[in-house]
Amino acid sequence: MMRPVMRVLSELCVKPHRVSYKCVCVSSPSRRQSHSEGGLSEVGIEDGLPGEHVDGEHSWMCGSSAAVLSAVRGNVQVLQNFISEDEEMAFLKELDPGLKRKRYEFDHWDDAIHGFRETERLQWGGVCAGVLERLRAAAFPEGSPLLGPVHVLDLDKSGFIKPHVDSVKFCGSTISGLSLLSDSVMRLVREENSADWVDLLLTRRSLYILKEEARFKFTHEILKDKDSFFSGQRIPRHRRIAVICRNLPL
Repeated sequence: MMRPVMRVLSELCVKPHRVSYKCVCVSSPSRRQSHSEGGLSEVGIEDGLPGEHVDGEHSWMCGSSAAVLSAVRGNVQVLQNFISEDEEMAFLKELDPGLKRKRYEFDHWDDAIHGFRETERLQWGGVCAGVLERLRAAAFPEGSPLLGPVHVLDLDKSGFIKPHVDSVKFCGSTISGLSLLSDSVMRLVREENSADWVDLLLTRRSLYILKEEARFKFTHEILKDKDSFFSGQRIPRHRRIAVICRNLPL
């Protein structure tokens, strides 16, 4: 028997971390743009933290320094356009009827998440089952035992996920998720030093993969719509459904 849905995050997440810092992305040699809880503002070169951006195949990642980008680069991945529009529609047809019978909640048990509804799913139709097999092959080592049902998390446009680390008691080395319906920004912050941060641009229909050091030593969160900037660019947040797979601890 599956455990009650409302216990999913209480088992998978530890207490959220609260940090306060200014995130700065390089926009020119003499000026940078800062995005914090108050939104986007321009700051002088002497203010804030130096920002670094990875070009080319890692253009979906920026961070506070070259050192922190180097630390996580082998342990984070975002695969753009991992699924097609038709495959996204197949997920919506399977998930929406059940999700729409639930109300969005804004008072999560440990204040880790706001504006959400969630479910778990063991059985999938042919198209979705095929996508999940592709996800598992891309994200997890061959033969790695996976955590039971797939976790589905539906965030309202006003919803967000606060910084947290998934519990090592229930989750193994890797977390991977499909992003449906909306672009978003996932922020990673080093637990031991909140000045070290990395932003990941999760475009609609992409797949993200977090493993090892990025999984254990950094918190992760999904930014609020008003704070949703990537490398100085506004990334509007809409309703977002994440289809999340985790492997079991060894």
